[in-house]
Amino acid sequence: MSLALATLIYEWRRYLAAVIALAFCGMMVLAFSGLFAGIIHSDFATWERSRADIIILPHNTKSLVNSNASLPSRVQPMIYLNPEVVDVEPLSGDGARFINIPKPGQKQVEKWVQIFGVEPTKGSVTLPMDYTDDERVALMEPGAVAIDASAMPQLGVKLGDKASMNGNTVWVRVILHNYQSAEQPIVVASIETLRQLGMERDGLRIGPLMVSIRDPKRAAIVRDQLNAMSGDAYSASTMKEFNLANEQAVMGQQIIGLLLGFSVFLAILIGIGVTSQTLRGAILSNIREFASLRALGISMLSLRLIVMELSFWVGVVGLGAALLFTAAIAMAAGSIGLPIVMRPPTMLQVCILLLIISVLSGAMAMGILKKSQPADLLR
Repeated sequence: MSLALATLIYEWRRYLAAVIALAFCGMMVLAFSGLFAGIIHSDFATWERSRADIIILPHNTKSLVNSNASLPSRVQPMIYLNPEVVDVEPLSGDGARFINIPKPGQKQVEKWVQIFGVEPTKGSVTLPMDYTDDERVALMEPGAVAIDASAMPQLGVKLGDKASMNGNTVWVRVILHNYQSAEQPIVVASIETLRQLGMERDGLRIGPLMVSIRDPKRAAIVRDQLNAMSGDAYSASTMKEFNLANEQAVMGQQIIGLLLGFSVFLAILIGIGVTSQTLRGAILSNIREFASLRALGISMLSLRLIVMELSFWVGVVGLGAALLFTAAIAMAAGSIGLPIVMRPPTMLQVCILLLIISVLSGAMAMGILKKSQPADLLR
């Protein structure tokens, strides 16, 4: 065991503040980025959890963020020309005014909601895979809708309640989980219910097309084949590409970019400030030990390397603590309906950032070694 690691283990209390500071910095960046990613994927959960392997969007459109997603209706039969395509269905979406029907003593709530139309037949390409068979059957009832559990207080309804959407009566028959939205509550209904509500009409335009193929492993190959025959009428993407494009489009928006940038800046500022001062204080408290090492013939370069190794191990421990804290926050947030999604690239970047902060802090604290004069041992 190296001297630096032994020192950290034996005198861990002296370095605890630095470990906590690094853990807090890493947790802050991971939690912010994970929360934004989680909100994005909750907004698009109906799309992402469908049985589709490929999605068809307008030409040169990669995501649904600030994009017009409607397609000419003639595109749908074109997709069936590929022999590997099994099913093609549009996933409809629209906005609606939702008004609860209050019970005695209950307040009336009027809210604008985002509604998605799915086909609730067994094995439908638009039906999310986490819907149970009972939930699927419940949506087949005329006027039945599904809402997320987190939207019940916002909409003033519970399971089985009656409400109004755009002046038409609907019944809450399904309560979903992890379909919450940071903007508008999400309501899911069958295509037939949307037609009854006047929100789905057969015409020249349809929504994005969800496509299932015989072998999902060949999704990239079929995507290329569909794009080759598109004639610029549409753009095909795999669902993995589509999900990533939505996330990148939202993350690239100015306000979110500023928030993430500020969190990283604050993490660096706090991390370097607290960690360097903690290391400086710990080295100063052991200055006689460092002076003894110099008296034994240990060079100043070797002492500096010990400090740098010590700061590296502090970073490693702080990194582990950051991951544990973030996991605890993710569990706590999930229990109240706030999803936090951890991406391996983001986690790797934060790990590298914390190690850089700890090593820079060690470099800033090395100046105190100048006080480790062997002559001071004689006083």
